[in-house]
Amino acid sequence: MRYLPLTDADRSAMLEKIGASDVDALFVDVPEEARLDGPIHGLPMHASEMAVEKHMRRLSKKNLAAADAAFFLGAGAYKHHVPASVDHIIQRGEFLTAYTPYQPEIAQGTLQMLFEFQSQVAHLYGCAVANASMYDGSTACWEAVAMAGRIARGKKRKVVLSGALHPHYAEVVKTMAKFTDDEIAHARPAMQAAPDNDGLIARIDEDTASVVVQYPDILGRVTDLAPIAEAAHAKGALLIVVNTEPVALGALKSPGEMGADIVVGEGQSIGVGLQFGGPYLGLFAVRDPKHVRMMPGRLCGETQDAEGKRGYVLTLSTREQHIRREKATSNICTNSGLCALAFSVHMTLLGEAGLRRLAMENHRLACIAADRLAKVPGVSVLNDSFFNEFTIRLGTDARAVVRKLAKQDVLAGVSLGRLFPDHADLADGLIVAVTETTTEEDIETLASALEEVLA
Repeated sequence: MRYLPLTDADRSAMLEKIGASDVDALFVDVPEEARLDGPIHGLPMHASEMAVEKHMRRLSKKNLAAADAAFFLGAGAYKHHVPASVDHIIQRGEFLTAYTPYQPEIAQGTLQMLFEFQSQVAHLYGCAVANASMYDGSTACWEAVAMAGRIARGKKRKVVLSGALHPHYAEVVKTMAKFTDDEIAHARPAMQAAPDNDGLIARIDEDTASVVVQYPDILGRVTDLAPIAEAAHAKGALLIVVNTEPVALGALKSPGEMGADIVVGEGQSIGVGLQFGGPYLGLFAVRDPKHVRMMPGRLCGETQDAEGKRGYVLTLSTREQHIRREKATSNICTNSGLCALAFSVHMTLLGEAGLRRLAMENHRLACIAADRLAKVPGVSVLNDSFFNEFTIRLGTDARAVVRKLAKQDVLAGVSLGRLFPDHADLADGLIVAVTETTTEEDIETLASALEEVLA
């Protein structure tokens, strides 16, 4: 039985009410050449459920799945082991049915989870307050830039982006800045062993509202953020730190400890699988509690009910859904709640000691990989420092090498030519990521395959 809520009479009554002659009149503002005049070219017509399933299975066999290859892809999305208990817990009925936290009397489980999630993120980032998650890392990055602009109250409009910021994050910031008065100052990436912190600091001036850096950066390099924070603060600017690999913070000093004012990032590594690119979740935290009312999204807080029992509520929700649009700090309409739940469950199962052990295992295997790949003729390791991701130079276009290795069931890494297509001097760079799911056999497979291809 098809669900057709409107009759022809209903449609006619609605059109008459708004003064439209027919349905086509509703689309007069869409250029005629952009309107469909029949079926979409190249898209098959409707089919039975069984036929669609068979078709999709045939298509899926064309993929090389992460589990079926020696896997070294990273650059913002990482293959980590997610315990089966995570999936089991997030599917419990208490979480599935209490979807919305707006009615606290029926959503205490969801609210408590978000409260615990905020506590975990704040501790991980070395900050005072975290929100109840965002869409993903790239949009969280823009929201941080917008928040810094609100704090500056329009007096400062310059945003200094590090050349070592993930280019997709930088593009999101540039895209959104087209609708604001922000001036984006973005440096070109440099293929060198350490980030050009001096060059970054030199671009900070009295008009700078925020400085955005990545930690570890897009090439996997790890740097001391304290001098950058000091330089930003000396000019009255805020330091925004982006972290795409939260597992790294099990081994590295947190950005908040080094003076970052706003810390944002991608939470996919903990509890969330690769999932063909999404959905993921954005993490967002601030070091100074005085900035909490400028934060985007929503926050959960702990309170007491009329009987003195502990309870949880949405404390701040300065979104356009809740207050007048001109007063909203964000138009974020969801907080990736299920992914946030998965993150929180996995983090709880790990605990602080478990996260540190996981981080050290990632780093141990990455060191083994870097040492082995450095022995491949024609390969050089760029980084002086790294966590579980580093950049190698191949002396030839890395994109061609990646394609050849993929045919051998080796997903060798992310080529810099793919990330920075306009910078020919980066074309021989390859970002290699190693996690606890990588075996020493995988590392040897990659090294041997590289030796063969580069010979």
